[in-house]
Amino acid sequence: MTTQTELEAAAFRRLVAHLRERTDVQNIDLMNLAGFCRNCLSRWYGEEAAAKGIDLSKDAAREIVYGMPYDDWKAKYQTDASADQKAAFDTASKDHG
Repeated sequence: MTTQTELEAAAFRRLVAHLRERTDVQNIDLMNLAGFCRNCLSRWYGEEAAAKGIDLSKDAAREIVYGMPYDDWKAKYQTDASADQKAAFDTASKDHG
């Protein structure tokens, strides 16, 4: 089981590193295409910490995923969603809601 956990942890670290490098990919694009985004990943991380009795704030979990404070990432990389992105998100939300 340790090997599986180590592999899963390594894959998680690679996913996070990839998302940090791909600042051009907006969270709304991830949501529209994959049904999750960086915020979802940080929320899942925080939920797993809580399940283990570890106190981890929402901001701290986001910083683990984003590699910086969330507000800094938004200021540097987040763009306004286009009308098409918003429409796709609304459609996807209805399909999954």
